[in-house]
Amino acid sequence: MACGQTDLRRGIEGLASIIRFQFQLDPYDKDTLFLFCGKKNTRIKGLLWEGDGFLLLYKRLDVGAFSWPRNTAEALEITSEQYKLLMEGFAIVAKRPITELTNPPRAI
Repeated sequence: MACGQTDLRRGIEGLASIIRFQFQLDPYDKDTLFLFCGKKNTRIKGLLWEGDGFLLLYKRLDVGAFSWPRNTAEALEITSEQYKLLMEGFAIVAKRPITELTNPPRAI
């Protein structure tokens, strides 16, 4: 997931150059889906090298918005299950994550 905003007018070559030069990753890495979000959190593009060519994906939500990282502190690598949740409009990181108490209260 590319954090921040990406100009979604870019095509395959433009997105591949962002992957290579901005993130120092290989856009030809097979089975790696690179995701980009526009200024509005309702539109995303994906770029995937399939071995014989690139697949360019575009999704626009009519209702709702994607929960998208806007800075590098929010960026993360996601699993296929988290990708599915993201595409269904769910937040993949809890706003208040459940944590284990290291010093639980003894009296109830």
